[in-house]
Amino acid sequence: MKSTLILRIAVAIVLIMHSVPGMFNNGVNDFGNFYLNTIGFAPFGVAIAWLIKLSHLATAILFLGNKYIKPASIVTIFILILGIIMVHFKEGWFVVGGGRNGVEFNFLLICVLLAIMFPDGFINNVKE
Repeated sequence: MKSTLILRIAVAIVLIMHSVPGMFNNGVNDFGNFYLNTIGFAPFGVAIAWLIKLSHLATAILFLGNKYIKPASIVTIFILILGIIMVHFKEGWFVVGGGRNGVEFNFLLICVLLAIMFPDGFINNVKE
């Protein structure tokens, strides 16, 4: 099996930086109250927001420990796809430059998570 160490560390850093600051600057609560609750998740918006951020943090820890990579990736990919559907798709492709808050970052992160989950590709040991 090929090593995914560099990708796992990179994803862990991204997930930590996407989660931890919001836990201390009220960003998680704001996302729950001012977004999730307003689009129909009330009164559970804040709890859902915290579950999302805690799942990112758990995934980062698991990636650094090289444990439960596939389940952690699946949960994170699910969250990223929901983020694309609910938030980013209407903003277009670009995160910056040609647009703002688009899908490109989530798309790239999903592809990296798939590469971590399947370092030898989706089809293993195919003989010609």
